[in-house]
Amino acid sequence: MGSRIALIGIIVENLESAEKINSLLHEYADFIIGRMGIPHRQRKVSIISVVLDAPQDIISSLSGKLGMLPDVSIKTVYSKFSRKDDQN
Repeated sequence: MGSRIALIGIIVENLESAEKINSLLHEYADFIIGRMGIPHRQRKVSIISVVLDAPQDIISSLSGKLGMLPDVSIKTVYSKFSRKDDQN
């Protein structure tokens, strides 16, 4: 199965969701190549960007689980090309 690079942008409007977000990200840690979190204290939201290198179904699964959390908005952007696992 091919692998793609994707960026998941997450906006957290209720910090009570943070524990569940962190749990999900830990569950998919093998596929995450980078993560950056920015708290916006004036608006009381957090913005998280997560970069993955994973098969399409893994990215979709994580995106779907994150998107179902209350007070969490997400958007996923995919690279145009996939890399086959047997290529270097």
